[in-house]
Amino acid sequence: MAKETLLEIKNLVTEFRTEEETILAVNDISLTLFRGETIGIVGESGSGKSVTALSVMRLIPKPPGKITKGEIIYHSKKFGRQDVVRLSKKAMRGLRGSEIAMIFQEPMTSLNPVYTCGEQVMEAVLLHQKVSKQEAKLRTVYLFKEVQLPRPKDIFLSYPHQLSGGQKQRVMIAMAMAGRPSVLIADEPTTALDVTVQATILDLMLKLQRENDMGIFFVTHDLGVIAELADKVVVMYQGKIVEQGTVLDIFSTPKHPYTKGLLACRPPLDKRLRWLPTVADFMEINSKGELSESNQSVKEVTDKLIVSKEERIAAHKLLYAQQPILQLKNIKTYFPIKKVMIGKTKEFVHAVDGVSFDVYPGETLGLVGESGCGKSTLGRTILRLIEPSEGDIIFKGQNITALVGKEMRELRKDIQLIFQDPYSSLNPRMTIGNAIMEPMQVHDILENDNARKEKVIELLKRVNMDESHFYRYPHEFSGGQRQRVCIARALALNPKFIICDEPVSALDVSVQAQVLNLLNELKREFNFTYIFISHDLSVVKFMCDRMVVMNQGKIEEIGDADDIYNNPQTEYTKKLISAIPKGRLEDIKASIEKKKNQLKQSI
Repeated sequence: MAKETLLEIKNLVTEFRTEEETILAVNDISLTLFRGETIGIVGESGSGKSVTALSVMRLIPKPPGKITKGEIIYHSKKFGRQDVVRLSKKAMRGLRGSEIAMIFQEPMTSLNPVYTCGEQVMEAVLLHQKVSKQEAKLRTVYLFKEVQLPRPKDIFLSYPHQLSGGQKQRVMIAMAMAGRPSVLIADEPTTALDVTVQATILDLMLKLQRENDMGIFFVTHDLGVIAELADKVVVMYQGKIVEQGTVLDIFSTPKHPYTKGLLACRPPLDKRLRWLPTVADFMEINSKGELSESNQSVKEVTDKLIVSKEERIAAHKLLYAQQPILQLKNIKTYFPIKKVMIGKTKEFVHAVDGVSFDVYPGETLGLVGESGCGKSTLGRTILRLIEPSEGDIIFKGQNITALVGKEMRELRKDIQLIFQDPYSSLNPRMTIGNAIMEPMQVHDILENDNARKEKVIELLKRVNMDESHFYRYPHEFSGGQRQRVCIARALALNPKFIICDEPVSALDVSVQAQVLNLLNELKREFNFTYIFISHDLSVVKFMCDRMVVMNQGKIEEIGDADDIYNNPQTEYTKKLISAIPKGRLEDIKASIEKKKNQLKQSI
């Protein structure tokens, strides 16, 4: 059967002009989307993938952005052949939402905090369908059921802040589906979601695609997700398409060095590596910004980095012969949620419920689990940023639960925290140099600010940043660079114990690999001990010696990271592991066969 063309992008150029320069964010790209097809657009931040999506929607901010060349041809059953680039604003409004819809990357910033979720989706229904308010409300509740939201009528009355990340993303999908579009553009819709929630969202999108015969543009930096979802893959670098092909071809025989680098950056699940390969291992960039070819395969590069099982056993024998640096004994952290008339608390949320384990000097211990399992609360409880309701925290032989005031402040020099979101944890009005220097001033490290500045510059260089960055502000840096600043700030007090709370969850896979390699390098150099908190089991398996799996405030299981991955003991852990997008060729082939069978059944 001939495929029905939905969208054609021909020689598209999108520019951003500043006083100093013109940036070609999208530089002469062409691709075609067919009905019922999913195209995965992948690349690092700045590659042009999101700008491509926004160009199709005509949402490029003017100024400084502008589509300067090319065509975006949409084949509409209702309106016929339409060139999106040349449509009037009024005509584009008629197309946007009803024919071409978009799911944005961050649902919390895309949803209006002062309106209920129901009101916002209902507005989209009323805009695109000629129905009464009562019918629009019924339609909205139906959409919430369709995207598998629990208690749809309650969600209708709920505000965005009352929902989890996965639930907010489903509300965004319901809003995008309100007009029954033919083309759905999903811009990083699963970034920073739990693997189980991510798997559910991907299944939901495929289900809606089958039911509505949609074409999907799926924009992401994660090739593992693309393997689960896409039919074709488009790889973008510096605004250009460097490689495109079927998902099987791209994963089995990648041709371009940049594609090989993206594939190799993902932490492998079937082997343990000394460090993660990065894009730089597969390509060199000359003075013109051109890439050189690499003859090395992903397997050839990763095979050189494998750590043997015997090597790990010998290292762990020495590691666990030491006295623990941290001991948690029956830690409980409860939050009050309901009070009776006289002020006494009637009900509590058991965020952490009787957790006990030891951490050894030089170890990296992983805390994993879904959102709400208690892992981040436990990390903050160890630091006494949240007070434990019960239990003992023993650090270097001292029970720190009894420490107050100055004693606790002194202790915090030894235990530092790297937060999940580097942007919100840095003061936007403070240069990064001063942000790193501030804890040194508070704790009176070194004799004066000149000596501290020298130390800050040394730290910046250590995390692969430049001396000139001292005077710049957080907004002038990428996410990966901001995370390096946060690492430098944590190092400023010479701690021995660092809690990393989801430090790479929102980073590109290539930048993520660089940050993970940096953390491991610093650990070897300074003999750090880490607690590494993450929902991503592939990252935890790469980073950690042991793994603690948490669920509803309790420990599901604890043990060697490789052993838990290869032989999980509980159903909950099995569910987490099965939800990881693995990108294996056998899974891709099985997915292709499944889609073929579903197509035959629909015909």
